[in-house]
Amino acid sequence: MNLTASKLAQAMGIGDDAAALWIAHVNNAIAQCNCRTPEHAAMWIAQIGHESAGMSRLVESLNYSADGLVKTWPSRFTPESAARVGRTASKPADQQEIAEIVYGGRLGNIHPGDSWRFRGRGLIQITGRANYRECGQSIGADLEQEPSQIAMRSTAALSTAWYWRKHKLTGYNGDVLAVTRRINGGMNGIEDRQRRYQRALSVLTRV
Repeated sequence: MNLTASKLAQAMGIGDDAAALWIAHVNNAIAQCNCRTPEHAAMWIAQIGHESAGMSRLVESLNYSADGLVKTWPSRFTPESAARVGRTASKPADQQEIAEIVYGGRLGNIHPGDSWRFRGRGLIQITGRANYRECGQSIGADLEQEPSQIAMRSTAALSTAWYWRKHKLTGYNGDVLAVTRRINGGMNGIEDRQRRYQRALSVLTRV
């Protein structure tokens, strides 16, 4: 399915100028994801739109408040540990330490600093040294050595194609919940994702 910049702007809920910058990369990624129907493309737009705040956030922010840390990762933070590293009225968040607590010792993060260096990037927020390596090998970029590349528009879009194929996300049609669970293991942001899906589908099926 091939989109115009105008359709992308409407479906994603972004400005025309932003859509013009992204359209070629988005069409390439959607094609590689084998998104051939309006339902498939709407799902891609909804999930990518949520994960990247309408393709405006390509690097994960870990600037969480103490309360936000407990709410987002209840198994990894107690109120006490969250207060130590989270943002409060009197101090900023210790984002590198948050990354270490959340991502340390998993996702292929084996060296000091890996958790911060390989925090979420790209339109789908690829995270962890192992995923950067595998994604890079798939799209022809050495993301393990130069992780910042994944925040470039072309690479950010290609990384979604790798992720989409790896997790077999095409074919769920309108099942936003199922795809959301495959992306983050739960229902995080489900209401926003569903709203985005309905808007994108309405735009893409409009005569």
